[in-house]
Amino acid sequence: MACRIAIDGPAGSGKTTVARLVAQKLGIHYLDTGAMYRIVGLHLYRKGADVKSESLRDYLTDLKIEYVDGTFMVNGSPVGDEIRTPEAGMYASIYATHPDVRAFLTNMQKEICKNRDIVAEGRDIGTVVIPDAEVKIFLVASPEVRAKRRYLELIAKGYDVQYEGILREIIERDENDSSRGIAPLTKAPDAVEIDTSDLSVEEVVDRILELVHLRCKKKI
Repeated sequence: MACRIAIDGPAGSGKTTVARLVAQKLGIHYLDTGAMYRIVGLHLYRKGADVKSESLRDYLTDLKIEYVDGTFMVNGSPVGDEIRTPEAGMYASIYATHPDVRAFLTNMQKEICKNRDIVAEGRDIGTVVIPDAEVKIFLVASPEVRAKRRYLELIAKGYDVQYEGILREIIERDENDSSRGIAPLTKAPDAVEIDTSDLSVEEVVDRILELVHLRCKKKI
């Protein structure tokens, strides 16, 4: 039986860093579903797609996303840092509300996670993508802590950003993600919540690994 680990939570809660490390320590696949929404968000924005349109399917016909050895290829080319900008995050959150986008990516994610040991992180992994995952984690942290993390991350990459602007975007994304009608950000009833505000990355990873070894009936 496969061991599937679902890690959900709001922007800046530490999902990506933690999920990567958990996957590395276990030697299994890692899936960043947020990156997939950022890819689609940027694609639709560049196409001039209106999120209020009844259908966005025509805009997605020329977009091919492949999951190859733990990384994403878009129309045959590797994904670059352009999907990690604050703007890409906002486009992802905006277009993620559309049913066509949800269906397009959810089906793809379900297929990737099928019958394999994997750590998948996002906002609806434990509730929609793999609701029967063996381990479900919901990471949280205060908006201020999450904004500071994102600010330092972007500054280190050379982006000219302000903390106050990042905090506003975090709060806006929380509202968008939690209030959307389709697959809103919510904790699965059987998920274990971990507040990362005052924990180191290593402490969070260790807690998750303990749960993995308890709940997965085989040694990974």
